[in-house]
Amino acid sequence: MKPREIRPEVYWVGAIDWDRRLFDALIPLPDGTSYNSYLIRGSEKTALIDTVDPTMEEVLINHLNQLGVEGIDYVVANHAEQDHSGTIPQVLEKCPQAKVIVTPRCKGMLIDLLLIPEERFITVNDKETISLGDRTLEFIHAPWVHWPETMLTYLKEDKILFPCDFFGSHLATTDLYVTDEGQVYEAAKRYYAEIMMPFRTNIQKNLEKIKDYAIDIIAPSHGSMYDKPEFILKAYHSWAFDEPKNIVVLPYVSMHGSTCEMVEYLVGALAQMGVTVKQFDLTVTDLGKLAMALVDAATIVIGTPTVLAGPHPSVVYAAFLANALRPNLKFASIIGSYGWGGKAVEQLIGMLPNLKIELLTPVLSKGFPKEEDFKALETLASTIAQKHKEHGFA
Repeated sequence: MKPREIRPEVYWVGAIDWDRRLFDALIPLPDGTSYNSYLIRGSEKTALIDTVDPTMEEVLINHLNQLGVEGIDYVVANHAEQDHSGTIPQVLEKCPQAKVIVTPRCKGMLIDLLLIPEERFITVNDKETISLGDRTLEFIHAPWVHWPETMLTYLKEDKILFPCDFFGSHLATTDLYVTDEGQVYEAAKRYYAEIMMPFRTNIQKNLEKIKDYAIDIIAPSHGSMYDKPEFILKAYHSWAFDEPKNIVVLPYVSMHGSTCEMVEYLVGALAQMGVTVKQFDLTVTDLGKLAMALVDAATIVIGTPTVLAGPHPSVVYAAFLANALRPNLKFASIIGSYGWGGKAVEQLIGMLPNLKIELLTPVLSKGFPKEEDFKALETLASTIAQKHKEHGFA
């Protein structure tokens, strides 16, 4: 692909990664991703906003060559993570006069991660500006969105916000701007759930911080740009601020059918009571889908058999994930089966210290569930429905 002009002398020079299917050896990428980099030519100075993943170095350099770029004055590093910063050394080699603009904390991280010499940096304070001549860059500190050193860059004259990972979506597409809002909404929600949700309170603060900026375009570092910024701003506001909905997320594993029988019964009982259930078999689940479901859920019910006196390892992983992502859950319970004993409940609850949840009475069946177990599941369903109603989720 060729560089693409966004505004006069403002170009997308990034790379599309159609085939990547895993990020950080952890996060599924069912739709690939992109690494967006942007070049701004002012009347006096030229700035590059973020770079690309090191695997796509040649694409970025080729784009810069196509534009005849030799004199980059500034490389703005909004975020030190290598999918955005990893090609900075190659750009500095191509443009020996260039300086890297960063927050003070980002400077130290890039020295550690990429061994960039200290003299190549310019650190900027919150709301500080740098002139490119006829254009002005303003730097907005946004710590913990989603690393401690992050910032956003605002191009004042063109009203373009370059927020790096903020508002991003892992989506490989040739669409420069959002065209399919349904597709992008799902990709952006997955991105929020997997990456931004643990920092929900920081997201809230930074949404407030940028609300008075005039923004015509949001140009993130993953996915399409938003030429209708209210679409993603409204979505983020909902994900970060809204109370949970009348939803139960139910991740489970069943080895010999007993836990599955309990899951099916509980799902049916909750459905009868008007509660939406999102059920996930952890042996086949895309964990990104589970993370997305947790964004809106009021309750999590974990289903597990007992393995060596504890919960199934796949359930342990799901519990660890839920704890790390810090969704706005209000209630939790555990259902499952055992053969002779165990401490599955104690161990799972001990893995959820980050969640401000009320534990509802677990239901454990010795062997295959019996009549009293089904009655207990009915009671659990009734309790969940009542709790949701009392808190205004239903």
